[in-house]
Amino acid sequence: MYQLFIEEHFDAAHRLRNYQGKCENLHGHRYKVIARVEGEKINNSGMVYDFAQLKYYLREILARFDHAYLNEVPPFDQIEPSCENLAASIYKELQPHFSDLAVTLASVEVWESPTTGVAYRP
Repeated sequence: MYQLFIEEHFDAAHRLRNYQGKCENLHGHRYKVIARVEGEKINNSGMVYDFAQLKYYLREILARFDHAYLNEVPPFDQIEPSCENLAASIYKELQPHFSDLAVTLASVEVWESPTTGVAYRP
């Protein structure tokens, strides 16, 4: 089994509405997002999947979050803009691009700092 991954970044502000502590206040992060794809076979080009295509799909999703107030961006206008919810939401948007392929979306990681992050996989 092969697992390939790409890393992208975006900057955004948020606040956690239902949290008591520093994170209930408006603050920002430089988020790191890692998308991982798995497959067993290498194609004629010697690849499991094209990095460029995966980057395109992920950048398309992340564009609406970049330099935004996440609490106002759907679905985070209704749910907490936590790393957990970000990772699950990004996964759910990215997954349909892989439903008919020989590769599967393995996980999405969202890091809000160099030392704290979440990995989501169903």
